[in-house]
This record gives sequence, structure tokens and C-alpha cells, in this order.
Amino acid sequence: MMETSARTPHRVHPLTVLLLSALLSAPPARASEGATPLEDNRRITEGYIQLANAFQALLDPEFQPGGTSGLRPNWFAFAPHASQAAGKGMLTTTLARRILDAARGRPSLSVLEALERVGLTGTLRLSVEQLSLELVVRGLPTDVASALGALTTGMNGEALADPRTLTTTASRLAALYWGAPGWSPLDKAEAVVLTLERTLHGGNVAIFADIGGAANAYLAWRQSAGEVSPERVLSEFPLAGARPEEARLAYDYARTHAHDMPRPYAFDALFPGVEGRSLVVAAFALYEQARLTEDHTEREALIAVANNYLAWREQHDAVQGAFTPAEAHTDEVSRLEVMRTMTPMLVVHFGTLKWTLADYAYAHEDRDGNPITSQPTEYGWATFWDRWPPILDSFEKGYGEPTALWVMPEPLEDPTAG
Repeated sequence: MMETSARTPHRVHPLTVLLLSALLSAPPARASEGATPLEDNRRITEGYIQLANAFQALLDPEFQPGGTSGLRPNWFAFAPHASQAAGKGMLTTTLARRILDAARGRPSLSVLEALERVGLTGTLRLSVEQLSLELVVRGLPTDVASALGALTTGMNGEALADPRTLTTTASRLAALYWGAPGWSPLDKAEAVVLTLERTLHGGNVAIFADIGGAANAYLAWRQSAGEVSPERVLSEFPLAGARPEEARLAYDYARTHAHDMPRPYAFDALFPGVEGRSLVVAAFALYEQARLTEDHTEREALIAVANNYLAWREQHDAVQGAFTPAEAHTDEVSRLEVMRTMTPMLVVHFGTLKWTLADYAYAHEDRDGNPITSQPTEYGWATFWDRWPPILDSFEKGYGEPTALWVMPEPLEDPTAG
């Protein structure tokens, strides 16, 4: 490893300064009062894009915000794409509600009519129609089946080509419907739709408030701190909840084990009792160390461990409450079961790179050893250790095609917003 304190300090590009100024003057990282879930999602996705540009400009001297970097991406470069995937899930709940609202006026005569009434046509309709017909066979009313089937429109419909996945997904959706609160079929279906929307929205906001909020605070501190070093980050950056001695422990471990394969990831075993926010501080210090490191391989190794620290805090601490809230809502179905049902069809487009849970599951051993069940149906995204290895796999895919991630998503528009 080569380090040099004599290296010319990296200067942030002028455009980055403008982005930081806009970012730091923005409202706090939380759900906007009165905003719809999709409006929040748009703001969050745009915020992540700004953060991705700001942190990559620190790491890569050649990077121009809004451009492309061949250096390993920072965690925030993955975040806009994940946020966009959550937004697409929320968009499907809007479509499902439109089907239910139309049915309150006049029930549809067929699944095809229900889908066409809301403008769902072409190849996208085929997998939705197939799933909806499976639900009709299980006794669900036509419009209910169509609305629940439409929840998959923003997902990987190709996963349903495996008849085992199709059958399991239909069975799970039917079970959610029959156990849902509400007297009328449409109200019961709406409870399922509402649960998915709240789960995705709650997770989206929780992650941005936590990791995005910490990043905002860090960039503000960095801008006023003068010459920044990893040591100063570890000892001086004041992140609420973080403990300097824990951040130091995590930082030192990362420096020693940056080239381990698999990369350090089981942080509950490595650092028992360590506060997740201490890992966030360690991650920022590692980014600073990467910035000061000349050797390309070493720099990328440090970035990868920093990304894992941020992802652990994101997934282990920040988002878990959205999947398993302390108190159940009486107008919802089980969030755990909703996410288990949707898991086989999860997909994230990291710019031009596509990652699916189905591809991951088929590439790994059959978890239950039962050929009657498909591998993707054996995961549940609301369970931390079910989603953590796939998330790390998606990072590795991104590291293999780093320029792909800089094709940033266009934030989704809310068709219901006034």
C-alpha cells in the first residue's frame, strides 16, 4: 500500500461545490409533510444522485459530477437505483388502486378488461394477466385478482415463467387476501396494496433519513473543517450515536482486512455490540483514506469495505423497522408476508446493469433441497439474513461494471399528484 501525506490535496470540482451548497441547504432528510410516497421517492432519488456525485468526486480526481467514473462506485452511487426500484413498487400500488377504484363504479367482466381499463397493454400485461388468472382460479374476484396481479408490473415478471414461482406467488397473494381486514373484497385487496406501499415508502424514507442525513452532516462538517484526514474524521466528526472508539476499531479492521475474500460482512460477529452509526463514521474515514491512497487496487478495496459498512447500517438497522414494525397496523396484512411474496420478482436496474433476485437464487444452492419449490421463493426480503448476501452480490456485480451505475435513473412522476 502506498500512502503519501505530501500528495496534493484533492480539490472538489466547482460543480460539486454548487451541488453541495444545494444539498446542504435542502430540507432535512425526512418525508415531506403532505407529500405522496412517490413525491417523497422522487426527492430521495434526486438527493442520492447528488450525494453519489459528491462522494465520487472526492474519490476519483477525474470524475466530473454528472459524468462517468471507472473507479469503484461509492455506496451512494447504488442508492439512487435502489430508490428507483422502491419507487416502481410504489407506482404499481397506484395502478392497483386505479383497478380497484374502477371496480367500485362497475366490476370488470374479465381480467383482460380490468387491465385494459387502466391502460395496461403489451408484453408487460402478459405476466400480470397470467398471475391474475391464477388468482381467479383460487376464488378471488376478477378485479381483486387483477389489482393484486398488477402489483408485479414494476418487478421482474420473467420470474413467473417458472411455473413453481407462479404457483407459489399466487398462493401467497391469495392467502394475504383471505386474511386481510375489511368486509368487502375490494377493501381486503386494498389492505394488501396499502401494506406494500407503506412498507416500501417507510423503508425508502428511513434509509434516506439515516444514511442520507449522516452524509449531509458529514459533507457540511467537511466543508468547514479545512484539511481533512481519516484521523480527524474518526476523532472529530460528531455523528449522533457513534462512538469514536468503535469507529476506530472498525476502521483499523478494514485497513487490515480490505483485501479479504469474501469481503468483511458479518459485522455482528466481528464487532459485537458496536453501534451501527460507528460503522458509518468508519466508512467516511475509509473514503478519506481511499482518496489519499495512490495504489488503485488498494483504493478500490477500501471503498468496498466502506460500502459494506454503510450497507450494514442501512439494512441491519435503518430499514428493518419498516419491514417489522414494533406495532402492527390494524388496516394492514403482514408486512413480512407481503415482502416474502414479492421477493422472487425483485429487480434493480443499476443503470445499464440488471440484477434480479431470481438470477441470484438460481445461481446458488437450493436452500430447502426440494425440487417442487423454486429457489427464488425460498427467500424473504424482510428477513435480514435472506437479503444481506443478495445485496452484497449486487454490489459485486456493480463493481464488475462500474461505469454502468453512472447512468442515473430518471425520478418517477406521481400520476396522482396535483
